[in-house]
Amino acid sequence: MIASHLLAYYLAELHHDQVQKVDRYLYHLRLPEETLMDVSKRFRQEMDRGLGRDTNPTAAVKMLPTFVRSTPDGTESGDFLALDLGGTNFRVLLVKVSANGKQRVEMENQIYAIPESLMRGSGTELFDHIAECLANFLEKLGIKDKKLPLGFTFSFPCQQTKLDESILVSWTKGFKSSGVEGQDVVSLLRNAIRRRRREWEVRYQMQDFDIDIVAVINDTVGTMMTCGYDDHHCEIGLIVGTGTNACYMEEMRHLELVEGDEGRMCVNMEWGAFGDDGALDDLRTDFDREIDAGSLNPGKQLFEKMISGMYMGELVRLILVKMAREGIVFQGHTTPDLLATGHFQTSFVSAIENEKDNEGLLSAERILKDLGLNPSPEDCVTTQRVCQIVSTRAAHLCAASLAAVLRQIRDNKAAERLRTTIGVDGSVYKNHPQFARRLHKMVRRLVPDCDVRFLRSEDGSGKGAAMVTAVAYRLAKQQAERQSILDTLRLGREQLVAVKRRLLEEMTRGLARETHSSAAVKMLPTYVRSTPDGTERGDFLALDLGGTNFRVLLVRVRQGRRRGVEMHNKIYAIPQDLMQGTGEELFDHIVHCIADFLEYMGMRGVSLPLGFTFSFPCHQTRLNQGILLKWTKGFRASGCEGEDVVTLLKDAIHRHEEFDLDVVAVVNDTVGTMMTCGYDDPRCEVGLIVGTGTNACYMEEMRNVELVEGNAGLMCINMEWGAFGDQGELDEFCTEFDRLVDERSSNPGKQRYEKMISGMYLGEIVRNVLLDFTAKGLLFRGKLSERLKTRGIFETKFLSQIESDRLALRQVRTILQHLGLTSSTCEDSILVKEVCSVVSRRAAQLCGAGLAAVVDKIRQNRNLNHLQVTVGVDGTLYKLHPHFSTVLRETLRDLAPQCEVTLVQSEDGSGKGAALITAVACRLREAGL
Repeated sequence: MIASHLLAYYLAELHHDQVQKVDRYLYHLRLPEETLMDVSKRFRQEMDRGLGRDTNPTAAVKMLPTFVRSTPDGTESGDFLALDLGGTNFRVLLVKVSANGKQRVEMENQIYAIPESLMRGSGTELFDHIAECLANFLEKLGIKDKKLPLGFTFSFPCQQTKLDESILVSWTKGFKSSGVEGQDVVSLLRNAIRRRRREWEVRYQMQDFDIDIVAVINDTVGTMMTCGYDDHHCEIGLIVGTGTNACYMEEMRHLELVEGDEGRMCVNMEWGAFGDDGALDDLRTDFDREIDAGSLNPGKQLFEKMISGMYMGELVRLILVKMAREGIVFQGHTTPDLLATGHFQTSFVSAIENEKDNEGLLSAERILKDLGLNPSPEDCVTTQRVCQIVSTRAAHLCAASLAAVLRQIRDNKAAERLRTTIGVDGSVYKNHPQFARRLHKMVRRLVPDCDVRFLRSEDGSGKGAAMVTAVAYRLAKQQAERQSILDTLRLGREQLVAVKRRLLEEMTRGLARETHSSAAVKMLPTYVRSTPDGTERGDFLALDLGGTNFRVLLVRVRQGRRRGVEMHNKIYAIPQDLMQGTGEELFDHIVHCIADFLEYMGMRGVSLPLGFTFSFPCHQTRLNQGILLKWTKGFRASGCEGEDVVTLLKDAIHRHEEFDLDVVAVVNDTVGTMMTCGYDDPRCEVGLIVGTGTNACYMEEMRNVELVEGNAGLMCINMEWGAFGDQGELDEFCTEFDRLVDERSSNPGKQRYEKMISGMYLGEIVRNVLLDFTAKGLLFRGKLSERLKTRGIFETKFLSQIESDRLALRQVRTILQHLGLTSSTCEDSILVKEVCSVVSRRAAQLCGAGLAAVVDKIRQNRNLNHLQVTVGVDGTLYKLHPHFSTVLRETLRDLAPQCEVTLVQSEDGSGKGAALITAVACRLREAGL
């Protein structure tokens, strides 16, 4: 043996020169950082090819879907079985997962041998043996009578089609069992268990064990899931052992081999095949080519052959042989053992690179002597340096491909910095003294904008299979609980038919003189008796008052060849002190603004007909009269409630004494919407608002309007349908979330239909559902943000944004982060999107059912088998929500099949509509009607 002091002397004198000599000789195995960056880019391109439906068949890196859709969230619990099959021995495990305040996993396992005769016999015999061993394990633990879920780690090349189905592509590792390749291994195991149950029941007249096979995975996925239980940031699994592979959580929208584009799925990369299409030819050395040529699968798994433990020792051996033949080491001598394939094991590389107290050089001397050589100190240093270069290249190539995966995840999340964890297993990573450190260091150099934690997996393949099963069970249980809650917000066709029928009944009650006072739907006459017929003409003013700002408009209606509507308007503010002052002051301000507008338009002193859109609760007895019932929207001007707002306006005009106006009509925005659309489409006889609030109007037969004298012709009815349900008509469709919203509103028990449909309330319904889900541990891992507790914080515009087909889930997470939910997951985003979808769909269906009642009433009024009618629609919810209008149309077609309904969006219904009502009234007045 070389004395330690002598070794130190040689190292001091010779180490530097010897290392430089080896570095020059193995120049092509030493990869600079720029080359590794290039390798990373090439690998990213291969990932894209593997993910694409069209390019996958020819891609070297196959990017196989595993159908594992979530990593552990720490709430998993229960008893699970795991079956770990990947070699001549296999294991059965019982894994107990607890989540009662503190995560804990307890495991018991038993190893069973697989005789060589079964490895090479029939598949039926092999799987019967596995079923027998499973029965033995369950009996031993006294749990044979329990039907436990099982996860199956099957570490052979497979094509998965779902979580519990995996087709064996080809046997490896010495297995040759017939009738298995091309078959689903889960079905083969299930069939073996069924056979045993039948035989057992016949023989012993009692039931045998049964299990629920939930998932089949490979060891890489098992590693990620095992580490994911301890670290919720873990979304990558890495194996560097006898072979090498990686998996990671990919966005479904990029995974074209599987239907659906929401959520994530773990992708088994099978990255060992990187380079099989020539992508690494410029980096492969003659030694790599010799390794490949002598392997069992020439031309395949070329990346793996440059990295993994199966080939690392052999690569060192080939280098040493060549160096010996060139007289660089061992004085030009070789031995039969050095020349024998496989005699220089990868474990030797780990031992030789041990830098503690020169133990590596001592190991080199011992190993080389065991191979029949007589090494000098220089030979030991050279051998150590060869090992270092080979293992460093392996670690750096692994880092380059990992860097590509990290960039993919970072880009998926649109994160400036990515924080993530990589679960790692494998003998090279765990046993080699320098591999892990070199890998970590290079990853950080290649992706400095990623904060990466490497977490060693303990028992990844067995525990991991159980964790996949536990997650699948947790997801199934949570999904069932969520759906049972969401089902209360889903309406079937029978329920929608009932809504339509009850609204029709309420409409009839509201129109009748005897029942009007007790009807929830008031069906108020508007005294608008006609829609535009195209002959309207003239200049009209419109005044649009409904909030802290109001508009004055000049609307020029032309007929003939120049037919059309030209509008000019100006917006004026109403100061807070006038909103809270006297009615005289308020209306004097309005008249002052009208005078300013006429001056601005160069029309000072003119007298024009005026239409007044007054969006506050009013009672009308004629077209140009509106008795204010109650101020809303922050107005408190005294002396107005109970008064005719037209009279208040006229009195202010007379006080001003600069101009006179003919106030022809007082209207609300729903009627204005119908009239605006009616100008372009004579068939428009219905107006609908679905925005902050909701309401509808339509042209009713005068014979049915009992509150107004006369039976001839039509009159527009302002339904005020938001109050539908105020007398219990909708109680059976109201959920606990609707009741919460109603109880905490400013008008409990009122506007029940509106509270299930309109924009003022939908966000609040969603917020209450999210609170309930979180309290039950079904969302956000049961952790509630203070902001989400705030009433009104979940705005209805969030529903429109979240449900946008163009919005990626990462943008949904941005909205959630705005609500203080900074640790929300991709799965949380999917669920929030589903809640929004269910709530907005119900709103659109309820609105559609109401509209079906309206158009069917018009059809029945006219005794028609088929009605063609147009509905003018306005409101932010209808206009901005990506799916509301579609669902409304679908519901309308289904519930009113005898009505062909065209929905037309109104532009500026409240201003233009008021002017058109005035124009129609003037036309009728001129005609003496």
